[in-house]
Amino acid sequence: MKKNIRILILALLVLALGSAAAVHAEIIPPYGEGQIGLTSVVLCEQLTLRREPSTSAKTVETLMYGSLINVMKQENGWAYCVFGDSEESPAGWVKTDYIAVDPAWYMAVSATPVYAWNDAAAPKVALLDTGTRLPILKDDGDWLVVSLRGASGWIRK
Repeated sequence: MKKNIRILILALLVLALGSAAAVHAEIIPPYGEGQIGLTSVVLCEQLTLRREPSTSAKTVETLMYGSLINVMKQENGWAYCVFGDSEESPAGWVKTDYIAVDPAWYMAVSATPVYAWNDAAAPKVALLDTGTRLPILKDDGDWLVVSLRGASGWIRK
């Protein structure tokens, strides 16, 4: 009987240690400058790509949440970018408040809860499916702040 209890305790210990070391995500580092600027991502539902760095300038394209753009330069709260990788791709200006320039990425390798703030007792605001990839807005020690369609959430590392 004692032997069975020892085996059970040992099995539970191995299981607990194994799950503590389990990988729940892959962190993809920033890409850095490429041939066409810095890869960046749109953080709001819709973002207007404009001919000039002005909110009154003519619209070139409407970019959707998660769209990847290539930022060529930034000045005065605006970024000049290209939407695509061909010579015919639309180019123009966007407000930098609504993009993440060259972010690191969180890639869920299992179902992952996202919390309203950096506390596992906080309300869950999302549950990521395996393979979900989100831009990391901030690394805050044991927690990551990620973009969630115009909002943000916290994921425990």
